[in-house]
Amino acid sequence: MSTTKKEELVITRVINAPKQLVFDAFTKAEHLQHWWGPAGMKLEVISLNVKPNGKFHYKMIGPDGNEMYGIFNYKEIQAPEKIVFTSAFADEKGNAIKAPFDIDFPIEILNTWTLTENNGKTTLTLNGYPFMGTDAQVKTFLELHSSMNDGFGLTFDQLDAYISAKFKLQNEMKTSSKSSVSTYLNFNGNTAEAFHFYKSVFGGEFVGGKLTHFSDIPENTDHPPLSDEHKKLVLHAALEILGGHIIKATDAPESMGFTLIQGNNMHINLEPATRTETKQLFDTLSKDGIVTMDLMDMFFGAYYGSCTDKFGINWMFHCTEEKR
Repeated sequence: MSTTKKEELVITRVINAPKQLVFDAFTKAEHLQHWWGPAGMKLEVISLNVKPNGKFHYKMIGPDGNEMYGIFNYKEIQAPEKIVFTSAFADEKGNAIKAPFDIDFPIEILNTWTLTENNGKTTLTLNGYPFMGTDAQVKTFLELHSSMNDGFGLTFDQLDAYISAKFKLQNEMKTSSKSSVSTYLNFNGNTAEAFHFYKSVFGGEFVGGKLTHFSDIPENTDHPPLSDEHKKLVLHAALEILGGHIIKATDAPESMGFTLIQGNNMHINLEPATRTETKQLFDTLSKDGIVTMDLMDMFFGAYYGSCTDKFGINWMFHCTEEKR
């Protein structure tokens, strides 16, 4: 921590991700809920509208079940470089209230977060100062600089862990925002063996540089716990084989509830550019067929679903456009 004036809190953190990804982590509900807030507390996003005069209202739930609420009131947004807002403890309706502890702490803090990028890494700088605080509240704020610095440090540790897992996994599984088509294969636990064989046949490197395993799934997602045996399985593999065509695959063993037979272990994998196009294609191809998985937002950052059409052909849908 450093200070530009005595009462101001200034914290600087370097995050190993481009600033657009960091900005997304600060401004999208599906990301904020996994890292924002004091360490050890679960966060629920009640409402989020990131624009001038917009609000971020959230609930924090402690290990003991106790609940607290918080509110951001956004003043200025310069995507993806700057966010200015006031923060405060709040009630269930989103009204700013006094801090729920017995000290004369400022009701609102004026915060400025700035993001600068260098060689793919982002420097986050937080500036905080009491907003309309009394002299006594400013004095309390100054006295708590050290503990606030520690608290934000733990919160940003959560951000580091989330970005390194969530966005790393998402980027490995989607290398372009353009529409594309590939062939998707399922294996009964031997994807790695099969893809190393295909790699020896066609040459080249795995898309993303490696095979992604189930152990790479972020721990703070809704995915059920995995055994050590299942963590060793391949979650995602991709390899260019001929003429620019890419084959992709995952392990789908019987021990995880799958039953693979010749014919259901291959899909035409569609990756539309937009969620609207994805829904349209899904609805059209699944009509009079069988929906094997409804379209939904998945832990790996995709709008995903699958079906078998009325002619018995298997289709998968995978769109990484953010939910709006």
